[in-house]
Amino acid sequence: MSSATPAAVPGISTVAVIGSGVIGRSWAQVFARAGCNTRVHDSDGAQMDRALEALARGLERDVADGFETASSARACLERVSPHADLREALSGADYVQESGPEDLTIKRAIFGELDRLADSSMILASSTSAMDMTEIASGLPGSARCIVAHPVNPPHVVPVVEVLPGKGTDPAVVSRTMEFLRLVGQTPVLMNFYVPGFLLNRMQAALLREALQLVERGVADVSAVDAVIRDGLGLRWALMGPFGVANTNADGGVREYFTRYRGAYIELMNDLSPTPGFDPEQIERWGQATDAMAGRASRDRLRAWRDRLVRGILRLKREQPAP
Repeated sequence: MSSATPAAVPGISTVAVIGSGVIGRSWAQVFARAGCNTRVHDSDGAQMDRALEALARGLERDVADGFETASSARACLERVSPHADLREALSGADYVQESGPEDLTIKRAIFGELDRLADSSMILASSTSAMDMTEIASGLPGSARCIVAHPVNPPHVVPVVEVLPGKGTDPAVVSRTMEFLRLVGQTPVLMNFYVPGFLLNRMQAALLREALQLVERGVADVSAVDAVIRDGLGLRWALMGPFGVANTNADGGVREYFTRYRGAYIELMNDLSPTPGFDPEQIERWGQATDAMAGRASRDRLRAWRDRLVRGILRLKREQPAP
């Protein structure tokens, strides 16, 4: 069954998705399966056609895997409509999710058009993974209704969305965005101010830096590093974050844990590796090792397998919530 309730979200019944790439089409599924009329706009008509075809294939796979019924998948697809004209896509929408190229000049141009054409009550959200909304919306008359809603790829599978207001964003827009994202089945997390990489990518970069350097130093190979995360840390982290794990790793909870291991962690953290250079030779070595680990499985098959199991984990977490 679908993980979101198939009924329009109160107050926001029509959504415009601007950009139909991997993130845009995934957002379209998030909104449509929650019952929202979802209008998709892309300046590239061929890209929009490919996106709708990919969405239909994905829903077929969801039915086969038991995450949607045939009727819910059909209803989801029927709620999605393509619109070549931006003004038409925005007409009557209550919320906009922009998922265009990750380029500040382009983002500013898109938001300038959105601010000019969209009704003044419409929330303008961006999927940007690195930019500050203060910069994107700088100088816009409607900067108060602009906000970052950065998803984890793909958002129809992974629910976390990092919400970051700009300095001029209206607090009411923040509250409404958080509520809307919760109601469509996502897990919004609010950032208090901008830092490069937001939350997820900063933590991912810290782990990835050490993983790459452990391989470069010859401490272990790619498959060993992946196994430690896949069959070790990742299993715990799928259920709890770092503070939650620490809290369960000592009888006295997080206070005892950080007190007991204070010295060990300080020593380890001071010994962490510097940032790798990412030179072509390094990247090629990592690529060859990863190819060998992946074997003959295509990336499409690996992504489909990943998404299916992630959704299975989410289903188990819903059925067996934390005490």
